[in-house]
Amino acid sequence: MYVSQETPEQIDVRLRRVIVAAELTWHEGEFAFYEFPVSEFPAQEAEHGLAFVRDEEVWSVLKAAGPEAAEPFGIFSFHFRDDMDNSGFVGWLASILKREIGTGVFVVCGQNLRRGGIFDYWGVPLAMRGAAVGVLNRLRQDPRG
Repeated sequence: MYVSQETPEQIDVRLRRVIVAAELTWHEGEFAFYEFPVSEFPAQEAEHGLAFVRDEEVWSVLKAAGPEAAEPFGIFSFHFRDDMDNSGFVGWLASILKREIGTGVFVVCGQNLRRGGIFDYWGVPLAMRGAAVGVLNRLRQDPRG
C-alpha cells in the first residue's frame, strides 16, 4: 500500500480536486436506520436497503424512512474516479461540514469496481440537508476554497 507524504495544504488541494471530479448524487426522500436481530438476516430488506451493517447483536439497515422514524437523514453519495487518490476524503469533508454547518455525519462505504472503486453514502440530519447542499455546491464550483 502506497502512503503519500503531504503537507496539510497539499492534502486540501488534492481533495478539492477529488470532490470536483467525483460523481455526487443526492438521494431524494428521508432515510433512517432499522435494526433486525443478527440471527435473522433481513433478506426481505435487500431490495430497499442502501446499506447493511452489523455488530454482534443487530443488522442495521439504512433505507427509506417511514413515518415512525425517530431520526431521519438526508443522504448523498460519491463515486470516486479510480485514477485519483481519495485517501483522507471522509475526514476532510466531515471536518468541513462540522466546522461550517455544525453537524456531524455518518458515512457507509462500499466498492463497485465498474464505477471506479470505492463509493460512500453520507448521512446528515434531515434538517441540515439544505445547508450541506450549499457547502458541497460551493466546494464543487470553486475547488480553490
